Amino acid sequence: MTDLIEFETERLFLRQWTPADREPFAALNADPRVMEFFPARLTRAESDAMADRCEALIRERGWGFWAAELKGSREFIGFVGLHTPSAELPFSPCVEVGWRLSFSHWGKGFASEAARGAFRVGFTVLGLNEIVSFTAVKNFRSRAVMERLKMCESGTFEHPQVPGNSPLRLHCLYRLPRAHYDA
Repeated sequence: MTDLIEFETERLFLRQWTPADREPFAALNADPRVMEFFPARLTRAESDAMADRCEALIRERGWGFWAAELKGSREFIGFVGLHTPSAELPFSPCVEVGWRLSFSHWGKGFASEAARGAFRVGFTVLGLNEIVSFTAVKNFRSRAVMERLKMCESGTFEHPQVPGNSPLRLHCLYRLPRAHYDA
């Protein structure tokens, strides 16, 4: 186990997962709006297993997909953070920034705000040289977040964990080199 990294932004706490996060996380993973650009919605057991993996990776490395909590209400709204993808991607090895927020918290700038905090951790604490992000080509909302984060579009690829006949298989890649972050 390494030192646990947690941080806050203006409106959010990015922290380790707790048992209380499981129920609202399962609800957002079952929401067809949230999961529109994933191959399938998650069952409660699948959602709990994902939360367990996120928690274990943070415990192991000190960082990962952190639980995102509103400062004012202490409400869990999803996750934002850094992750090393397990899939063998054309640009592996890499560290990605990612997010999944409950629908009621979309459009409020939380993903961008928390991702900027994750960049700060990745570049200044972890010493990463680059952070990537990727999504289904048709996921224009997430792509807009990547562009607001000043990430550069860097081509497309077929995601190996998405079934070959799925319209979601084609993904776009965005990159943020440390030099662009420092500028």
